[in-house]
Amino acid sequence: MKKYCFGIDVGGTTVKCGLFTVDGEVLDKWEIETRTEDNGVNILPDVAATIKAKINEKQLNAEEIAGVGIGVPGPVNDQGEVPVAVNLHWGFTPIEKELSEMTGLTVKAGNDANVAALGELWKGGGAGHHNMIMVTLGTGVGGGIIINDKVIAGSHGAGGEIGHAHVIDGMQEACNCGNHGCLEQVASATGIARLAREALAATDAPSVMREKGNISAKTVFDAVKENDAIAIQVAEKFGSYLGKALATFSTVADPEIIVIGGGVSKAGRFFWIISSTRLRNMPLHRARRRQSLHWRHLETTQVSSVRRSWCCSCST
Repeated sequence: MKKYCFGIDVGGTTVKCGLFTVDGEVLDKWEIETRTEDNGVNILPDVAATIKAKINEKQLNAEEIAGVGIGVPGPVNDQGEVPVAVNLHWGFTPIEKELSEMTGLTVKAGNDANVAALGELWKGGGAGHHNMIMVTLGTGVGGGIIINDKVIAGSHGAGGEIGHAHVIDGMQEACNCGNHGCLEQVASATGIARLAREALAATDAPSVMREKGNISAKTVFDAVKENDAIAIQVAEKFGSYLGKALATFSTVADPEIIVIGGGVSKAGRFFWIISSTRLRNMPLHRARRRQSLHWRHLETTQVSSVRRSWCCSCST
């Protein structure tokens, strides 16, 4: 009988790992370094090694392990292959095939934001719903769209890339994806910091942010709490872009709930008020009175969600 499974969330700095029961109970969680040097050649062997070490530590039998779910920051096709993952320095990588060969276990791979969305639908802010948009606001902006309990991954595994929706014209600076004017450039932690630097450079007005040597998204929202006029201006601009993007995706997907997570969501209530106000003022959104917006700071949900991605993949 299958009792256990592993969840792996590969990030650009660390790989978050978890051991779970097949019902989603967390039995153990830990992290290892993401070694991206040499085109990330060590990443999957390191993952395989830590899985094997945990199996030995917990004295598990292979017959009791259902498999491994792994989320990565890049598009993943139906064959469990990644054409490219820039943050990991990967080119084409057949994740499922290689990691399965290394561990001897069944492996299912998915885009990290998509499996985070599945995790939220199963055990988090989206529980009890069937149609959901998930947005993660961190160093970048990730997203996942679920319709009738199924992730919309698209023909190339790149569906739901909310962070690379075009929201602003005339931006000179390029996004990491190569385009200009992506949501990620104005709604991520780095994007908010850039908006703040631009706002400060455009005026001589006083601001507590000028006293900070290194401006971050936290700097901006801390200044908002002090009623700093420039910080409020930056926060409102950020909220406007995010709200418009969410309204656009809502028009297409018509979700029951929108779940917002990631480090930027720790900004708190002011952040929620700004973005939700922009979203709810959109004409089409006003027709959806029962649609709800849910802020959720995610720290460990992605680890459990990759277990869910394995389960969902096997059930299709």
